[in-house]
Amino acid sequence: MKKLILMASMVFAAVSSSAALAQGTAAAQIERGDAVFQQWCAACHASGQGHPGTQALDYRFQGVMPGALEERTNLAPEYVKYVVRNGLFLMPFFRHVEIGDTDLDALAAYLTRNNPK
Repeated sequence: MKKLILMASMVFAAVSSSAALAQGTAAAQIERGDAVFQQWCAACHASGQGHPGTQALDYRFQGVMPGALEERTNLAPEYVKYVVRNGLFLMPFFRHVEIGDTDLDALAAYLTRNNPK
């Protein structure tokens, strides 16, 4: 019986440690994504006045959803990656030498952090 309790405790500790590590990794990726956003995206897409991408999206959505990407709750990682790599309307595409795949994954994690799905 003691062995069973000990084994169960060890499994629980391993799972808890794994979950904490995953949360730490996700937090670090979101933090890196914020830095990527500030470097490559904020000039056009930050909140507030004077950001042409945000203003264009505000006009397009007419209050149905925010134009500021950081405030959106419906972005999906695949969509963020597609738009960054291919551009959209007046937004240019970004090459792998500008935003690498690891940074693009981090950017997608940052912009989708508010998505409840």
